[in-house]
Amino acid sequence: MNHAVRTTCPYCGVGCGVLASSVNDAVEIRGDHNHPANFGRLCSKGAALGETLGLSERLLYPEIRGQRCDWNTALDTVAQNFARTIREHGADSVAFYVSGQLTTEDYYVANKLMKGFLGSANIDTNSRLCMASSVAGHQRAFGADTVPGNYQDLELASLIVLVGSNTAWCHPVIYQRIQQAKTANPDLKIVVIDPRRTATCEGADLHLSLKPGSDSLLFNGLLVYLYDNGDSNPYFVNTHTQDLEAALNAARASAPTLDAVANGCGLDKKELTQFYRWFSRNEKTVSAYSQGVNQSSSGTDKVNAIINCHLLTGRIGRPGMGPFSITGQPNAMGGREVGGLANQLAVHMNFDPANVDRVQRFWDAPNIARGPGLKAVDMFRAVDEGRIKALWIIATNPVVSMPDADRVRAALARCEFVVVSDCARNTDTMTWAQILLPALAWGEKNGTVTNSERRISRQRAFLAAPGEAKPDWWMLSEVAKRLGYEQHFNYQSAADIFREYAALSGFENEGQRDFDISAFGSLSSERYDTFEPIQWPVTHARPQGTARFFADGRFYTDNRKARFVAITPRAPVNATDVEYPLILNTGRTRDHWHTLTRTGLSPRLSAHAPEPYAEIHPQDAAQHQIQNGTLVSLSTRWGKMLARAQITPAQQRGSVFAPIHWNDQFALQARVDALANPVTDPISGQPEFKHTPVKLMPYAPAWQAFLLTRRRLNIPELSYCARAIGKDYWRYELAGDASPKDWPSWARTLLCTPVENNLRAEWIEYLDAGIGHYRGARILGGRLDSCVFVAPTSDLPARDWLASLFARETLSDAERTHLLAGTLPSQKSNADGGIVCACFGIGKDTILNAIRENKLDTVAAVGEKLKAGTNCGSCIPEIKGLLNRT
Repeated sequence: MNHAVRTTCPYCGVGCGVLASSVNDAVEIRGDHNHPANFGRLCSKGAALGETLGLSERLLYPEIRGQRCDWNTALDTVAQNFARTIREHGADSVAFYVSGQLTTEDYYVANKLMKGFLGSANIDTNSRLCMASSVAGHQRAFGADTVPGNYQDLELASLIVLVGSNTAWCHPVIYQRIQQAKTANPDLKIVVIDPRRTATCEGADLHLSLKPGSDSLLFNGLLVYLYDNGDSNPYFVNTHTQDLEAALNAARASAPTLDAVANGCGLDKKELTQFYRWFSRNEKTVSAYSQGVNQSSSGTDKVNAIINCHLLTGRIGRPGMGPFSITGQPNAMGGREVGGLANQLAVHMNFDPANVDRVQRFWDAPNIARGPGLKAVDMFRAVDEGRIKALWIIATNPVVSMPDADRVRAALARCEFVVVSDCARNTDTMTWAQILLPALAWGEKNGTVTNSERRISRQRAFLAAPGEAKPDWWMLSEVAKRLGYEQHFNYQSAADIFREYAALSGFENEGQRDFDISAFGSLSSERYDTFEPIQWPVTHARPQGTARFFADGRFYTDNRKARFVAITPRAPVNATDVEYPLILNTGRTRDHWHTLTRTGLSPRLSAHAPEPYAEIHPQDAAQHQIQNGTLVSLSTRWGKMLARAQITPAQQRGSVFAPIHWNDQFALQARVDALANPVTDPISGQPEFKHTPVKLMPYAPAWQAFLLTRRRLNIPELSYCARAIGKDYWRYELAGDASPKDWPSWARTLLCTPVENNLRAEWIEYLDAGIGHYRGARILGGRLDSCVFVAPTSDLPARDWLASLFARETLSDAERTHLLAGTLPSQKSNADGGIVCACFGIGKDTILNAIRENKLDTVAAVGEKLKAGTNCGSCIPEIKGLLNRT
């Protein structure tokens, strides 16, 4: 590959365009300046994609019970077991669990096979965990799962409300577009509504740190305020909506006064009033929301409470305004479109008899499902109860990502037949599969994905398929053929599938359905190869796509009117628990993604957060006798974990935040979703990831340690072990409840390997058995090979200077002399306070020192001095925070 290939980033739902090219046998990744989602910008994760493309962690060949086999044997076994299970127990005894990591073409074939030919709707997606409440809210209000606006509206707005969205970390390129709009228009107001003070708040004019779970009350209060202050749009409401009176009465009952709202939300009345006034006075308002709204047992109601305010004011369908769901995965939207959710049929059609008949005729499907299947949480509960006996998991890791994850693991352990197709060889889920199928990874597969603004883009291959890896659609089609459906799944390429999918979207669709890309129903393979990003619908009447919906005031309900939905705020299920007095909130960190199978391979990305952590308010930490940087135990009624305590006033008192990413491949006892309450929204089926009663306790092991080494190690089972990759080394954080009898023997057994090329091996060490301190280092041929530091507490040397020694070809005399001290005597401190700028490896203390010594007062000045913040921009909110601190 000598030329740049245009493709799409595989991370969040922003859908950034990427240019991939080969430079000196490595892949160089750049932003695509011609892609309308990002115009050349990339976040830290996207910029580091080139570091994640190696094959060391890949599944490359089919396996049956751990033994390599050929594709025919593997696929025959899958087909035979699914056929037998259906024959003996019925169609609903089988299921697929799929992923927003799939291309639309993969998704389409999986959905068609399960719902059209196997005869069950038991196919659901991990997107159920991130945006199902938004889907349900759209359907209730608009009659269809329609995203009204686009990213450009953020740049045209005069008020942007970010609700339950740490946009700066979870959707950094959108955040950069917002901040650029703020620079161009200083009058633009930004409000962040979030219990936590996140990085996103650094660029906001107002942060409402509301009580967890009180979003519906906040927006009910806004609805009443807008109506009582004459801010409704009577023409729009009377002509294009219905059911306002019921919604207004319900809102008034829960939010009769500003005082009632302020008290119920835990907000200052002045700040609450300021938000309401800004919303009242700015017609061009975009309310963008994400997991903080969706991941709730009342998530659908929260979505509709937001939409109600836009319907009342007529702020929808026009430039610079509207409710806007920001999705989490690269193709969560494609899964919604194709029918990847268990309660949808296909192409935004539900299971109404007319739709079932329509899709059955189009597919010529003999066994089409006639009703919804099991949603994700219920699906794995059915596996646990033995009702689902054969399960195919595709491109996802539910043993880590599902709530009550320990029960999911137990369910897979007792399931009769489990197939996993994935590109990674070792995940927590694969342990429980009888058959492993090697899938193509990003960079190797071709297809389409749809981003948060309904923009369809191409993912293109720029790498050869490794080993015997295959596209997911090919595996599914081959199993379908073995089940007797060859003529219906005889696809030769992703383009074949896309054409059929596009044709179905327009089949008997005379404008009654929002999703329509029928203009691509006869797309040539050549045009598919050169496909340009475009927003649906794309019809013969609108071949250039459609930027916005609802400008004409026509919706997709029976009478074409939008519906107000009466919302009665509900507290989170199991909101209080005497035994578990705090609230656990889960989410993402800046530089990692899902369960680390991709970002865990990048030294750059691993530097920002190298081990699992829990953010705790200082008063909660003091009450529970927890010190910053020590290990802490978190437990709920569903599970427990260990994490490193980060004490910060940014965390609301009474709540604890822990990231979702770590798993048994990267840390022991660190799967936060094992703690998560499995209760779901009764409408959307989305789990309550933001509100689980939790108990905190300091964890005091007999010893703690860290270890840096040039090799990946097999660490003996310990109470705590977290690993992260660095540049030229691996980092391990360790703790144990019982100390080895002989620390030097323990260290040498763990770290010493046969010496190659006659290199001189040296071992230097220090032991104080009386106080439990041990330090050792192995030097090979003058280079640092490994070092280990042990103490009875977390009071250990900082890692930064020691890690920098792995880049040295030869250690200097001063470095060797002070190696076991962990720092050079000339240094006041070798700690860099943790990485802030992942792109250039610049830490917090370096930035703080530069600010103080050079009297820097802007992000641009910091960038000019250190380069921090000048590449992807994801660290700019943190740099702003450091500037504010000094």
